[in-house]
Amino acid sequence: MNSRIILPKDVDSKFRFITVAAQRAKQVQNGAKPRVESKTRKPTRVAIEEVLANAVSWEIREDVKTTVPETEG
Repeated sequence: MNSRIILPKDVDSKFRFITVAAQRAKQVQNGAKPRVESKTRKPTRVAIEEVLANAVSWEIREDVKTTVPETEG
């Protein structure tokens, strides 16, 4: 098996790919139905195949910044 994966065009980094696949693998492991036909039943591999097939939707969100109240002094 070739361990080199070519990332889809809409994935901007390897880190993002792994993050999306890991979150999807958790969903599959918890009972979510796979969105692609796969030879394996391993949640991690199924999730990777789904992300590569663009079967998983995701978006980049801006961090929510919290404000710290100023103290009177």
